[in-house]
Amino acid sequence: MAAPGDAVEWVVMCGEVRTALLQHAQSLPGAAAADLLQLRGDERVLISERPNAYALSPDVLTGVDCRLPTSSGAKVRGVGTVAARAVLTGGRVLQAGAVFHSPPSGPGQRQPWGHYLARPGVVEPFGKLSERSVAEGFLLPDRRPGELDVGAISERLLSRLLRHQLLDQRAPFKSRRTRLRWVALLAPDGEGPSIERFTLAEDGLRTVELRLPAGTGSAAASLCEDLALHDWLLTTLVGMVERSRLGSADGRDAVTALRPAVDHLLHLWMPKARADRALGPLWEVLEREPGFTRQWQTLVQRIRDQLALQAIPLRRDPALTIS
Repeated sequence: MAAPGDAVEWVVMCGEVRTALLQHAQSLPGAAAADLLQLRGDERVLISERPNAYALSPDVLTGVDCRLPTSSGAKVRGVGTVAARAVLTGGRVLQAGAVFHSPPSGPGQRQPWGHYLARPGVVEPFGKLSERSVAEGFLLPDRRPGELDVGAISERLLSRLLRHQLLDQRAPFKSRRTRLRWVALLAPDGEGPSIERFTLAEDGLRTVELRLPAGTGSAAASLCEDLALHDWLLTTLVGMVERSRLGSADGRDAVTALRPAVDHLLHLWMPKARADRALGPLWEVLEREPGFTRQWQTLVQRIRDQLALQAIPLRRDPALTIS
């Protein structure tokens, strides 16, 4: 993504990722995924088949000239571009993310647009920037009128792709979208990357605050996309298990309700599959608290146990089938 700025000095980076189930009956193969994510004619979609199917769109830029969100309410004007891109994982889970970073200070007057277009994904403040206030303000759940809203940029891109003519609008199961809003500040010299906080809210919003060493900013967007993907997978699987009434309903009904999870989700769980090595330790933190993979494996085992239990009467009575 163009935005993370190791080529340009930055003190704060802000982004938001929206994640949703692709509205299509089957997973999209590579060629169709490339057609879906071809956001620009001058740059190709990147396709990878290992360790799982993955498609990454080129960046698209949105020009902005507005106030930056701040925790203090101070009016800080920012001008520049926000970079957005889309990711399709396993031909099944679609994500749209938007991100920008800001330098410690900017020009005291408005520059021609050519100046900002030459710095993709950079939003320059007028004068000196209070990065702590911007980071805290960006993570607030609501935006004040006139403030930069990168979530809206992500949502527009996601909604546009979900309405694409390639999709038959026949999703194999119901699911909710999730939002991951993240900020990154520079870590002190000599310190490694860290997660300062990670919060879950009932309305589908997650917030993450990172500390990143200099030189690792370009990997931040991919890390947060990976985190958002696995959070969505876990959230969706929890919802499917709860709706199936596993353990209380008729076993065959529960298996039928959970069949889409087996067909479309379980094979997608691959934390750190494409994470930068320098930021890999951050996933280890998430594995300890809140314990993403531990909870996922527990749910998967419950599903497999139920499938095994239902297979026993099937062997006794071949006339019984699971539809």
